[in-house]
Amino acid sequence: MFLENLGIDALDPLRAGRFWEAALGTTTLTAEPDIVETRLQITGEAYLDLCFARVPEVNRAPQRLHLDLRGGEDQEAIAERLRSLGASDLDIGQGEVPWTVLGDVEGGAFCVMEEREAYRDTGPIAALPMDSADPQRDVEFWAWLSAWVPAEGGAPTTLRHPSRRGPLLELCPEPEPKRPGAKNPIHLDVRLEPGEDPDEVAAGIAARGGQELHPDWGDLPWRVFQDPSGNDFCVLPAPGAAS
Repeated sequence: MFLENLGIDALDPLRAGRFWEAALGTTTLTAEPDIVETRLQITGEAYLDLCFARVPEVNRAPQRLHLDLRGGEDQEAIAERLRSLGASDLDIGQGEVPWTVLGDVEGGAFCVMEEREAYRDTGPIAALPMDSADPQRDVEFWAWLSAWVPAEGGAPTTLRHPSRRGPLLELCPEPEPKRPGAKNPIHLDVRLEPGEDPDEVAAGIAARGGQELHPDWGDLPWRVFQDPSGNDFCVLPAPGAAS
């Protein structure tokens, strides 16, 4: 398995996708009214795709996962460029902090970060902070699921691609438990490698404290799960596998 996607709810995937492509310098894979996919290259072979899927209404559930963009010494200039692309300043109760909190063109919160040594070689996305009821437990779960490895970061429990390049996945103490029935506005997707058995992976997820969900979304080529803290994620079939 490997971590492949950030799945992001969008009222207008084309508008949201254009904003984030301009913000990150990613490469378009798919651009249709209901789905936009754009690729952030991590290394020659490793990548992270951002997938914007149309939803019928704004998802107002708390963002348990968000993007921290690398700012560094150019933090204010980068924030200003993002404002020119359609971002707006947000007050989410952050108080006096060294990072800048913005909303994207659909109001989703993200941050432009100050200089940190841990962000060396991350590229434009410095980190993906995700809420966790038990960061030490969940970092072990996500290390198994994503094939990412422990790394230094802004959170004590942090993972990174084995190349030591690309964004950090930071497991952060949650401000509140996951709300029952609430769908994460942003979630992670992992993809199976050829030869991996989907049922064995599902059993491994359950054995490690996760659970499979069965939403009434029709026939899907992927399976929907929650991690031990209730964070939604999908397991995508191996390339070339039958749906």
